[in-house]
Amino acid sequence: MEALEVIVLIGAVIVVGAAIAPRLRMPTPLLMLLLGVAVGFIPQVQHVQLPSEAVLVLFLPALLFWESLTTSLREIRRDLRGILLLSTLLVVATAFGVAGIATALGLTWGAALILGAALAPTDATAVGSMATSLPHRNLTVLRAESLMNDGTALVIFSIAIGAGVSQIDYTGWQITGLVALAYLGGGLIGAAAGWGGTLLLRRLHEPIANNAALVFIPFAAFLLAELVGASGVIAVVVAGLALSQSGPRVSTPQSRQQTFSFWSLTTFLLNNALFVLVGIEVHVAAANVAGDQLGPLLLLTVLAWIAVLVIRFVFQIVSISLIRLLDRRPVQRTRRMSHRARVVSTTAGFRGAVSLAVALAVPTVLASGEPFPGRDEIVFVTAGVVLLTLLVQGLVLPLVIRWATFAPDTTFDDELARAEAEAADDAIAHLPEVAARLKIGDDVRDRVAELYEEHRAVLSPETDDSETLREQDRQAVALRLGLLERKRDVMIALRDDGTISDTALRTLQTRLDREALRLTQPDILE
Repeated sequence: MEALEVIVLIGAVIVVGAAIAPRLRMPTPLLMLLLGVAVGFIPQVQHVQLPSEAVLVLFLPALLFWESLTTSLREIRRDLRGILLLSTLLVVATAFGVAGIATALGLTWGAALILGAALAPTDATAVGSMATSLPHRNLTVLRAESLMNDGTALVIFSIAIGAGVSQIDYTGWQITGLVALAYLGGGLIGAAAGWGGTLLLRRLHEPIANNAALVFIPFAAFLLAELVGASGVIAVVVAGLALSQSGPRVSTPQSRQQTFSFWSLTTFLLNNALFVLVGIEVHVAAANVAGDQLGPLLLLTVLAWIAVLVIRFVFQIVSISLIRLLDRRPVQRTRRMSHRARVVSTTAGFRGAVSLAVALAVPTVLASGEPFPGRDEIVFVTAGVVLLTLLVQGLVLPLVIRWATFAPDTTFDDELARAEAEAADDAIAHLPEVAARLKIGDDVRDRVAELYEEHRAVLSPETDDSETLREQDRQAVALRLGLLERKRDVMIALRDDGTISDTALRTLQTRLDREALRLTQPDILE
């Protein structure tokens, strides 16, 4: 198929999947995966292959940057020790565990280690899309782990490729240097990109220019890191986390609105395109495997999938037990999670397009010119494990979450309520001062003060009539939204009968849309 035909096909699948997923009460990514598998039965589609460069250079920086930009740095710091263990040592344990099984079933050690590196990292895209029903803290830990563990997996992959393709005999110090360069170099470049991006965004007041720079930053960070041999993934994540702290101070309201709208649509399309392509890739992988190899490879796929789950669960139990044994501080007790939470974390450890990209990045030939042994097997098993994690674990995860009986997590809602109340209190206290500085008349000042007092009363949970006030506020918002629709209908009618131009209608609609967004903004952000 031509490139344009593939784009149109994937776009059509995304639109159909997004429309019917809510009616089927199925996670959109899971439905996209199944639709990709179904579309893959079309003969012309079976030759479509997911270029690893597209995932590693186009999809990955954009998706990881937005994930890190919308992840809480404060909450990452709270669970940093566990996140670092999961994103480094667990990745190494998983890679070597899977490699041991693959070697026992006939793969060479080099090919087996590459397979282990491909299956070791959880996928930030899959986790962010399919684990949204988790409590806030659990989801944050999973997202942070998925953002960072790609760097470890790609280092292992580079070492395995260097040993297998170029016959490089790495020493222990060389491996240590590669890991240090990947993390420290990527972290420093990411921090520099975040700092430089902050300076740049502070000087760009036009929303279009501001957001164009925000699109440019992750790719620049990724490129700079890769040029020096550091981890582009770590650089992008650190840059996103840095800008998540400085962004609220240096961007404008218009820029933030545009940022949210642009990245929400872009990441939705990229996410779902990846899931569709993963479904298609299953057919491509199966087509490259000889018939007599199919049985052993299916067995390896199932065993590798089970190994990934078992190693993840056991690692969490062992690491947490050691932490509890060595760290007796009272604050450590407040961070503990139950063993049921570990089962949920194991089930939510999805693999995705990054694993496939790593598998597809395996060279077809060695430095000697001979075919790379086991490449087709690596792609087949990786595609199979990705399919199993998304399909089986994706369907089981809601049941496991209900079984875990998590305590209600109201932390996020409590923080919203507290911040709104404190901001309203401060505004009321400083209203006379601000009014005097701006030379606002007493009538206007008193009217605004009355509105703020009314808003503060709605936010207050202490008063007896707070629920009545909140209901009245909801009704007032509904009424104002209804009136905005009436105004919009009148404006469109004026355009239709020639009283105003299309340009005038667009200007007026923009004003109405801003007012509607202001009224509904809390719901959008949630």
